Amino acid sequence: MIVDLPDTTTSLVSKALVKIREEGGVVALGRVLTLVIATAPGDEEEAIEAANDASREHPMRVIVVSTEPGTESSEVAPRLDAEIRVGGDAGASEVIVLRAWGDAARDEESLVMGLLLPDAPVVTWWPGAAPEVPGTSPLGRIAQRRITDASTQADPQAALHALAASYMPGDADFAWTRLTLWRAQLAAVLDQPPYEPVTGVHVTGAIDSPSTTLLAAWLRLQLGAPSACRLTGVEAGSHGIHGVHLERASGTIELVRDVPGVATLRQPSQPTHDVALPRRTLRDCLADELRRLDPDELYGEVIRSGLAQLADSVEEVTA
Repeated sequence: MIVDLPDTTTSLVSKALVKIREEGGVVALGRVLTLVIATAPGDEEEAIEAANDASREHPMRVIVVSTEPGTESSEVAPRLDAEIRVGGDAGASEVIVLRAWGDAARDEESLVMGLLLPDAPVVTWWPGAAPEVPGTSPLGRIAQRRITDASTQADPQAALHALAASYMPGDADFAWTRLTLWRAQLAAVLDQPPYEPVTGVHVTGAIDSPSTTLLAAWLRLQLGAPSACRLTGVEAGSHGIHGVHLERASGTIELVRDVPGVATLRQPSQPTHDVALPRRTLRDCLADELRRLDPDELYGEVIRSGLAQLADSVEEVTA
């Protein structure tokens, strides 16, 4: 069910929610958190679809704040249009879409404060453009976790370093979340004999993949070995992480993804294996991040210390 509330206020939206619950039996009981999604007009549906899918694992209230940059000017007539989605249109969540213009779009924090679930954690997610310092932004201040996605920025590598400079406990980025399968596979390989130290690390990937840089930074931090990161252009259509080479005394371990979703694992004195390494969907990344509401200390260490240690070892090859 979708209820439209044109030219409204947050107070009227809250009253409409109460009325819907009283008449339809849709209640907020059992909701474990409030997810605030800050996005631009036209980009709401993909984020809502991912949130609806993730809500089956994490029942929640979803508040979508949609504002067009530049419309906060006092010259633009203030207006707030709202939409409430429950039942089949909202998965296991309640979805509230707020579209604001003019003065109504200036204070995003005030827009959502009256709609947050009482005594429940708040997570803020920017699927697209994110503030310069997420932790001090209006929607970031009210959240225990703040999720960004460096890969959606115009310059993903620069965005990653900006996140490192502005990092605050509670920050997270999907560039790190997408590494889960790669990290698990590499850890499993190194957990097998021979237990030799890694003497060199080489990571390759596309220049539009901040995950490639974070993977190299994580390996540098965890293994303490010299690490190199090679970023190539995407002219050939090859995005994401291309491969990892780990050098040891007995030979080189290679985990290379030449085919989308499948990587080839080569190890000295062992048969070659094909390993499933698909690119994680938006729903998978969001559900993964919502599983923990405490700060991700490892991500914080990697994006601050790991990136700094890797700084002189990143090569960009765009030709």
